[in-house]
Amino acid sequence: GLEEGAKNQFSTFSNFITTINQKKEGIGNRNSPTQLVLPNIKNGRDLPPLCLDVRQKQRTSIDTLPQELKAPFPPEPSLPIRTKTVKEFQDDVEKSKASGDWKAVHNFYSTTFDSFLEINAAFKKDTNSPFNTIEDSGIDANFVNVVYDALLNTPQDVQKSVLKGIINGLLQEWTGPRTKDDLRAYCILLQNPQFSNTSTYVIYAHLLRQIAALTEADHHFLVHWSKKISQKRFKQVVDRLLQFISLRLFPAKPEEFPPMVKCTWWIPSATKVLALFNAANSLISPPIISYTDFYNSTLDHIDLMEEYHNWQCYGNSHRFSFCQYPFIISIAAKKVIIQRDSEQQMISIARQSLVDKVSRRQKPDMNMLFLNVKVRRTHLVSDSLDELARKKADLKKKLKVTFVGEAGLDMGGLTKEWFLLLIRQIFHPDYGMFTYHKDSHCHWFSSFKCDNYSEFRLVGALMGLAVYNSITLDIRFPPCCYKKLLSPPIVPCDHNTLVGICGVTLDDLFQIMPELAHGLSELLSYEGNVEEDFYSTFQVFQEEFGVIKSYNLKPNGDKIPVTNRNRKEYVQLYVDFLLNKSIYKQFAAFYYGFHSVCASYALLLLRPEEVEILVCGSPELDMSALQRSTQYEGYQKTDLTIRYFWDVVLGFSLDLQKKLLHFATGSDRVPVGGMADLNFKISKSETSTNWLPVAHTCFNQLCLPPYKNKKELKQKLIIGISNAEGFGLE
Repeated sequence: GLEEGAKNQFSTFSNFITTINQKKEGIGNRNSPTQLVLPNIKNGRDLPPLCLDVRQKQRTSIDTLPQELKAPFPPEPSLPIRTKTVKEFQDDVEKSKASGDWKAVHNFYSTTFDSFLEINAAFKKDTNSPFNTIEDSGIDANFVNVVYDALLNTPQDVQKSVLKGIINGLLQEWTGPRTKDDLRAYCILLQNPQFSNTSTYVIYAHLLRQIAALTEADHHFLVHWSKKISQKRFKQVVDRLLQFISLRLFPAKPEEFPPMVKCTWWIPSATKVLALFNAANSLISPPIISYTDFYNSTLDHIDLMEEYHNWQCYGNSHRFSFCQYPFIISIAAKKVIIQRDSEQQMISIARQSLVDKVSRRQKPDMNMLFLNVKVRRTHLVSDSLDELARKKADLKKKLKVTFVGEAGLDMGGLTKEWFLLLIRQIFHPDYGMFTYHKDSHCHWFSSFKCDNYSEFRLVGALMGLAVYNSITLDIRFPPCCYKKLLSPPIVPCDHNTLVGICGVTLDDLFQIMPELAHGLSELLSYEGNVEEDFYSTFQVFQEEFGVIKSYNLKPNGDKIPVTNRNRKEYVQLYVDFLLNKSIYKQFAAFYYGFHSVCASYALLLLRPEEVEILVCGSPELDMSALQRSTQYEGYQKTDLTIRYFWDVVLGFSLDLQKKLLHFATGSDRVPVGGMADLNFKISKSETSTNWLPVAHTCFNQLCLPPYKNKKELKQKLIIGISNAEGFGLE
């Protein structure tokens, strides 16, 4: 935003707008279609809401766009000749600061921003070149940055002259398609730091409206040009757009803005422009900024279910919903949507069961409202498989677990224990369903063929039940698994349609089998003769139960040598074989198991990374937040033992903090809602201080003896968390 001394510099902005209106009258009192809707202007016309779902549109090269989007390049008007260099501009600014005479700087700003042509004349790298490609916007980014960095430190009249010029440009009456110079001007104006100030929001809104209303082909150029903006500037533009949306939803001073009813297009326009930057961010690997930087936490406080239902009812029609742009919705908000959607499905299923009972004149039973799973500890996997297979119709009910022969009532602890024990047993290497890769510390599906893949379906259903019942699982799948799980996010009606197949790359293989991926990477960069030196064909070999089996990566692959020319194809087919084809039946069963519980349109809102966080929790620890939310039994938070405990824990390395969390809760990851959602409790253990701490992972409870000093507590705690068996998967 603006610096402290400049906060009120636009306080007389309404008077300034009056002068702009007079300027507009001088243009000829035209009713331009882009006439500004300002607080003191009546009869502003609203464009229909703009709801293009940029996330779901594939950004391709301009050459592959549909014919109707290939608008011919309009002729570029000749640009004025401006020769000011960065050095000359900086010298002018320094002279103005020293002398107090800002005339030269004022003239530069007022001229440069007076029209789109002048903006191009000042900031285009070469005024004689068209720059009509997506690869190069032709913008002198360094000059733009220098001019904007200096702007906020100039006098108020200089800054007003820039806003006046921007209004002139926005009031221009368009008679045909936009030129590339126009797009360049939009790209430059979006980076203006003045738009962090709420007093400029009326102008900012109209800039966003015009950009949002551009054609798909124009958006295509803006997306590719935006990805060339530096990370710092890119983040600033994104933050300004998010702030604009937040303050329009919840204005600190409502009187600053026109009534919401007169500017319903503000938020849709800003969100659509933000979608262009999200698309640009997705084109880069690694992305310019994290996908979480597009989250707007303000949306956590609106009626999300109304947004969700509007989206379900109207889809991507002209009725705006934030769910059309899920990148802006935080993972916490998405979890709320999924949970409430799950609760509504649970209530609906339970109500139907009750109606069916009553209609058959049978006595209602409370157990009918739950998914009741009864298992024997000695036959945990087989009993769980049988129970879930028998009760397919009840999977969307609230889960309750009973261990046969035990009197415990499931208040949440037995459910968590069931998940932990099942996961521990299923993922054990001796069980053979999954292979643990020590280099990447993750599990992957065994490619061994079998007659029945129902146990893979059970694991998928377990993951679905965990998400559905808000249980965090200690599962170590690579990110690629969650990408496959959303391919597609909604189960297809046609059972012949392939599921769980997604585009995979060498990067995906690196996250599972880094050593093999490194070898393939070396093959790609090998400078010698690949065919003579490697003597490989388009054939791979796998060991299955002691027998070596061969598979062709393509028809007659055993007869096709790998050469320098076709090695890229070989690597891609090899990766696809390992991550898609060789485990198709296993993963398809897993996919259908997960979606048998979690089938919901809410999955369309999620990224693969977000599914992983919902299933396994977040790896980011905040032990201070855990300290604030911890409950005590037998202790007070001011007791000496508790103070020793937190002094020790906060001083632990990240590795030891993770071990503590794993020791106490069964997982070293944090639920979506943060540490507070763990309901962590420290209880006083009346045992001897010679004993080590004890944990009840089903209740996230740590039993701590009253150790006499910090040294003893630290020693016993480290021994306990470092040597406990726990529920580790290795």
